[in-house]
Amino acid sequence: MFSKNMRPLETKYTMQNSQHSIAILFSSPTFESDLLPQLCSNFAVHAESNVSSLESYLKEQSLFSLPDVILLEVDDELRCFDFVRMLKGNALLKGLVIILLTKDKKDGIRKLAMEHKVNDLYVYPIPVKDLCERVIFLVKFKLIKPQLADLSKIDYSYKIPVFKRVFDIAVSGSALLILSPLFLVVAAVIAIESKGPVIFKSKRVGTGYRVFNFYKFRSMRFGASDELKDLGDLNQYKGEDASKSVFVKLKNDPRITKFGEFIRTYSIDELPQLFNVLKGDMSLVGNRPLPLYEAEMLTSNEWTMRFLGPAGLTGLWQVSRRGKADMSERERKRLDNFYAQNHSFWLDLKILMKTLPAAVQKEKV
Repeated sequence: MFSKNMRPLETKYTMQNSQHSIAILFSSPTFESDLLPQLCSNFAVHAESNVSSLESYLKEQSLFSLPDVILLEVDDELRCFDFVRMLKGNALLKGLVIILLTKDKKDGIRKLAMEHKVNDLYVYPIPVKDLCERVIFLVKFKLIKPQLADLSKIDYSYKIPVFKRVFDIAVSGSALLILSPLFLVVAAVIAIESKGPVIFKSKRVGTGYRVFNFYKFRSMRFGASDELKDLGDLNQYKGEDASKSVFVKLKNDPRITKFGEFIRTYSIDELPQLFNVLKGDMSLVGNRPLPLYEAEMLTSNEWTMRFLGPAGLTGLWQVSRRGKADMSERERKRLDNFYAQNHSFWLDLKILMKTLPAAVQKEKV
């Protein structure tokens, strides 16, 4: 159903059974026939043919008739980014949710979208159901956090409760003292087996999208990160389309060294993260901090909830499903979201008690 202030481009797309009161301003000649019917059945949609007509339309609107979301196709001349820049510079329009659609998968377009701080970018083929869910999520999130026009910079900080922080410091500090001889032995074997640093340091995203240096004993040959793009077929979470998978966990990863396989089997490679816990980067128990490429993909749907709880060395999915080849990406996300919404000290204790048995992996992932 179109809102009374929104004039449909073509009456064949007028629907009377829209499920949400969300108003969308739409302009995408390429995707119009594929997207408009379903969008109109869910939202109040007004369509225009090009950027110029969008500008004219917005000039006619009052504060009470403005759309909630703008769905805009990236044109060949990239005029859409001039339009986005105009929106961001207008006090009344800068809070609108902006989603771009493109038929070309080019890094340059993605970079421009990030620079202009649009809320999302969809590349052909457009998953209509996912797009509708994304629209609903972004509008709801904007209502909850009006100041957050750009989800890539979530203004949220999780403060670890004092008792939990004291517990983290006591346990991680004690564990580091007790395990220091083991650390020396593991470091020596890694250094002898292969060249490269003993500690592998990577950027990870934790609570509230905070980025920090994440420590592990190196279990792969030096330069293994550069080989990841060629190993998508081994991804445990790949499902039907490996290119769209968010999480990456490789089965029978060929980059792992012989000693690396041993320390990964018994989760010894994870022990340096006790330093992260001691520093306050994360807690003993929480949702696993994610690599930048995974976290970036998780801003594009409702699973951002996982970042609104504590980050941790071990967590709910590790003790319940870790290493099982039949664990789906969606199942892992649900476990992360459940923990973010229901975490407590007693749940943390239960997870810690189950961590040691779960630390030994049966599957080579």
